[in-house]
Amino acid sequence: MTTELGIRLSVLDTAPVWRGSSATVSLRNTIRLAREVDRLGYHRFWLAEHHNMPSLSTSSPAILAGQIAAATTRLRVGAGGVMLPNHPPLVVAEQFGTLAALHPGRVDLGLGRAPGTDPLTARALRRQAGPLGGNDFPAQIQELLGYFAPPEGFAPAEAARGGVSAVPAREHSVPVWLLGSSGYSAQLAAALGLPFAYAHHFAPHGTLAAMDAYRSEFRPSPYLSEPYAMIAAFGAVTEDDERAAVLSAPLRMITAQSLRGQNPYFPPAEEAARFSFSPEERAVVDQMYDPQIFGGPESVRQRITELVKATGADELMMLSVVEDHDERVRSYELLAELAGLSAPAPVAAV
Repeated sequence: MTTELGIRLSVLDTAPVWRGSSATVSLRNTIRLAREVDRLGYHRFWLAEHHNMPSLSTSSPAILAGQIAAATTRLRVGAGGVMLPNHPPLVVAEQFGTLAALHPGRVDLGLGRAPGTDPLTARALRRQAGPLGGNDFPAQIQELLGYFAPPEGFAPAEAARGGVSAVPAREHSVPVWLLGSSGYSAQLAAALGLPFAYAHHFAPHGTLAAMDAYRSEFRPSPYLSEPYAMIAAFGAVTEDDERAAVLSAPLRMITAQSLRGQNPYFPPAEEAARFSFSPEERAVVDQMYDPQIFGGPESVRQRITELVKATGADELMMLSVVEDHDERVRSYELLAELAGLSAPAPVAAV
């Protein structure tokens, strides 16, 4: 459902882990959050794949998506995304085909070509000693598409005729998205005629160019007749701008710590607000987080309106990293209120 902001609203989650807590607690809170946003009328709920990062718990998006689908009634659920170079396409097709069999009409599969981790962990995932890269990403996508049931009226793809069948994926047509933070991913999504999700939350400097490239170069396909683009952004909606600024502080602090080679848990917001940045760190975090969507309701309304106008995005996926679970839920409630979300409606296919 398109909201009063002229855009669909969805949720991205990484099950953030806070100092003094645990990944187990964070994962259980993710299920609780999904129930709440399902009640509020959000369109979809995705999990991002990350490995060997103590502050992020979503190492197994397919498993978590299944748990969320079982705990909710109407949300579209899926991966945002599976880092395809880490996995054989056959295995991914089997996993998401199974999800689609158990939750028909509610499963999405977003694909990325980054490792979602450091090089050492990527090698452990892929069991190879050679150089890592996404050079065969287009071929992997084509193979993966071939394992699913083709769109109505189209013959199976080559991979499905090659003697290997992904059970039960061959019985289901799961919407496949391309994720990216560059012009390359936008152009590939356009060339393949697939929906595109841009990672504004960690590459805001490239958002406009990538969205322009996707729309201008889009070619209709059996999967999608016209371009459909989503933007993922960090954000939090609070009663006023001052509190929202405090809630953005843990993200700023943990980014600066990563620049120092550290891999910590998320710190409490009040501590993060007192963190001392070097000039170089300040420049990096300001460039990354100033364009995000933190603020009171009217500030957020203005930011989203400007983002939609500039990019032509069809959907916004909000990622709120807030320690207190009730405050995080309240952020999504405030966003739903200012967007005019109403009672849940049936999910749409895209």
